[in-house]
Amino acid sequence: MYAERASRLTGAVVWTNSPAGTGTRPVLPDGCMDLMWSEGRLLVAGPDTRPYLPEGPARSWTGIRFFPGTAPALLGVPAHELPDLRVGLADLWSAARVRRLAGRIAAAPDPASALEDLALDRAAEAGPPDPVLRRVVECLAEGHPVSATAAALGLGERSLHRRCLTAFGYGPKTLARILRLQRALALARSGTPYAETAVRAGYADQPHLAREVRRLAGMPLGELLAGDG
Repeated sequence: MYAERASRLTGAVVWTNSPAGTGTRPVLPDGCMDLMWSEGRLLVAGPDTRPYLPEGPARSWTGIRFFPGTAPALLGVPAHELPDLRVGLADLWSAARVRRLAGRIAAAPDPASALEDLALDRAAEAGPPDPVLRRVVECLAEGHPVSATAAALGLGERSLHRRCLTAFGYGPKTLARILRLQRALALARSGTPYAETAVRAGYADQPHLAREVRRLAGMPLGELLAGDG
């Protein structure tokens, strides 16, 4: 069973996921990175460019999903080093430091709150997030072209591309596709007909929507929505 709540860290979401039933749903690209806790280990989920299907036996997870573009500054690693990866936090930070943090979370009555505290502590050390990155997300999420987004931010397209690689793990065009997918899924899940969903989300037509869902989610839209139930 999956549950989430807004975090005390601006823009982040705290979530838990416990095994329920026999099916495993893929994790879809969303522009975010996560810090996760499971069975005594701290792990980082890098930015996905394709559906991620967890391997091995089902287990319980706790995580904090960072607002797009903010995790690299907190973790101290550029996002383009972690695309489509799940790695131990000890691969990024010192093993001794990670052992201390893992011990703190293991001893906490609520691992989710302890993980959130860890993220808040790290955010305080790192300082405020780059406001330009939030504007990049806002512009692309609203459907603005990459060229218009760069111009609105006073950046050249190459400069925007470099900043996106570091913050999101891929260029602005890929980020725009992923954010458009999330817009479309939100509309379709609310009951909006597929043809209208395609237009409102910014696709050329319904077949374009269908192709992009298959590419980024790995299955047809109808099958994806049926699995939500």
